[in-house]
Amino acid sequence: MGLGGAWDRTPHTAEDVDRAQAAVEAALECGITVFDHADIYRFGKSEAVFGEVLARTPGLRERITLQTKCGIRLAEGERPGRYDLRADSIVRRVEESLARLRTDVIDTLLLHRPDPLTGPDEIAGALHELHRQGLVRRFGVSNMSAAQIAHLQARLELPLTVDQLEMSLARRDWVEAGVLLNTSAATAGGFPEGTVEHCVDQGIQLQAWGALARGRYTGGDSRPTDSPAGRLLRRLARAKGTTPETVLLWWLARHPAGVVPVIGTSRPDRIRACRDAALHAPDLTHEEWYELWIAARETPLP
Repeated sequence: MGLGGAWDRTPHTAEDVDRAQAAVEAALECGITVFDHADIYRFGKSEAVFGEVLARTPGLRERITLQTKCGIRLAEGERPGRYDLRADSIVRRVEESLARLRTDVIDTLLLHRPDPLTGPDEIAGALHELHRQGLVRRFGVSNMSAAQIAHLQARLELPLTVDQLEMSLARRDWVEAGVLLNTSAATAGGFPEGTVEHCVDQGIQLQAWGALARGRYTGGDSRPTDSPAGRLLRRLARAKGTTPETVLLWWLARHPAGVVPVIGTSRPDRIRACRDAALHAPDLTHEEWYELWIAARETPLP
């Protein structure tokens, strides 16, 4: 969730906490009980305001699942933005997240992005230690391929349970990779083939960040929606008595891989616009799913 005010290092405000409270309440009304964070979101303010919501809402912690991420270091002065999965860095970031979230355990910790300079044995050692201390219950990854997951899993006693990837009607390469093999449309260096299949076979939950396509088809953030996919999305939403946001999420959920959308918005109205997707099975036919895909591609399938 995009909580905590501006993307800067200014302190969060009481108003930011009130907004976070409203977002959490809207999510709970829609049956959403998993809350996704990262240590870098709003420079730590997202976790901090959520921690204040937990502190002033007795019983809330027991009703929800807390997920957060570590491994990205933001630019500081002359130091560039970078990735850091060294053991001491992982442990330190988890301790800082626990303090901001005002809790004693993280339900699921995701490694935010691969760090090519840190070997899997060192990473695995840090994860085992966090689990041994009771600070983290489960582990997963984000933005990693099947090969990277398997490489790390071979060193772990605990199963990796999540891979969070950008997946949406706008970011379709996870679908395209499965059908463009042996066609002239195949592209090199795109979505790693076999990642979706590997996660399904290993029981790893696929989570989709950017699931609402950053408002590309629904008009969020004043983006235009006058596209073939945007028009079809609105038509389907009207026909089914729901919202375009819900249809977007249904498109993801209809895939047999069991993709779980991550709702990035903190606006209660947009959270509630996703209510039908959270509470009901996808109401999209086989043909409607393909119609949306082809409309978004703006070119026929091979």
